[in-house]
Amino acid sequence: MALSKKPVTGMKDILPAEMQIRDYVIGVIKDTYGKFGFTSIETPCVENIANLSNKQGGENEKLIFKILKRGEKLNLDTAETESDLVDGGLRYDLTVPLVRFYSNNAASLPSPFKALQMGNVWRADRPQRGRYRQFMQCDIDILGEASNLAEIELILATTTTIGRLGFRNFQIRINDRRILKAMAAYAGFAEESYDSVFITLDKMDKIGRDGVKEELEKEGYDPAVCKKYMDLFEAVETAEDGVACIKERLTDYLDEEVLASFIEIIESVRATKEDTFELVFDPTLVRGMSYYTGTIFEIAMPEFGGTACGGGGRYDEMVGKFTGQNVPACGFSIGFERIVLLLMEKGFQVPTQPEKVAYLIEKGVSGEELCNVIAKAKEERDTGRQVLVARMNKNKKFQKEQLTAEGYTEFKEFYKNPLKV
Repeated sequence: MALSKKPVTGMKDILPAEMQIRDYVIGVIKDTYGKFGFTSIETPCVENIANLSNKQGGENEKLIFKILKRGEKLNLDTAETESDLVDGGLRYDLTVPLVRFYSNNAASLPSPFKALQMGNVWRADRPQRGRYRQFMQCDIDILGEASNLAEIELILATTTTIGRLGFRNFQIRINDRRILKAMAAYAGFAEESYDSVFITLDKMDKIGRDGVKEELEKEGYDPAVCKKYMDLFEAVETAEDGVACIKERLTDYLDEEVLASFIEIIESVRATKEDTFELVFDPTLVRGMSYYTGTIFEIAMPEFGGTACGGGGRYDEMVGKFTGQNVPACGFSIGFERIVLLLMEKGFQVPTQPEKVAYLIEKGVSGEELCNVIAKAKEERDTGRQVLVARMNKNKKFQKEQLTAEGYTEFKEFYKNPLKV
């Protein structure tokens, strides 16, 4: 059987030009987050299937790449259920692995613990522009900090990073799951229906208020309740101060301390932020993961059609799923792949890099002569230059054109008998 040259559907090879941008973005991310006190960790790409299927990952749990048991554990003849066949899966995000990591290692970690995690994740999703089945995620999380200082630090660290990458006029949309629930309670929805209502609400930016109202009614909810719900959103969105409107209308449904903390986050970020972004209260922001318990946020890029380039929130009850004791936790994830895609579409050029020199060596150069060339390359590398050592192609002109396109600005040619530079 002939081997296939195609990558697995929904996954891609990364060419050098893109890799250079990716490496640069990774460098900026690590440098910026490091200055905010975040430390790097790494977790395995494979997780226990029970952890991935714990009803916390929302729709992503339907997209898990599952892994068959191995060796004697795999018995196809006697298998009756999926659990007889599967014991692991590729991680679909970095939060579940982080929580398992923290649950195992909390005693060895500082409190609060500020984690930076970058790595590939996998989802059996429908591939589309900027979305693949294998993609890089970049998360920062603070575990053990119950106050809103966690949200403030996460927002400022993330927006500083996005700004350093050259983006301007982006938005941080912010909401709170407790505000979402208070609005649903105010309208008259039963608590057990909240998740279903929020799934429909999440379509607001695509189908509008009338579309959401129509869908809710089709799902069997009382039209009067649906109207009251949509009227509340209209009142908040048209008010001069949406948060003040929430405070006035939801007094009986929302803890005063929750709203005071939410307001403090907004005021603190606005007082210290740069002019590169705007912080926007968005009462329709839902975020799909069911593990969120409090503040939620998302990065939007209006200049690029409103593209979402990251998000996160507070998930105070997730560690408790592993340990039996809840730990305050909050995280923010940058949409790494979309950031790279937007930079490439903008024609982004990586800032000043070391000068790139190509040593092209004729095929016959060998032995002591070859050693001398390699020694010269080492000397140049020691000065900070980037030196490529390669054999000279028959079509030297085309080879140089290719290398020039990759950023090489100087060429040194080495020939046999006599050695020429």
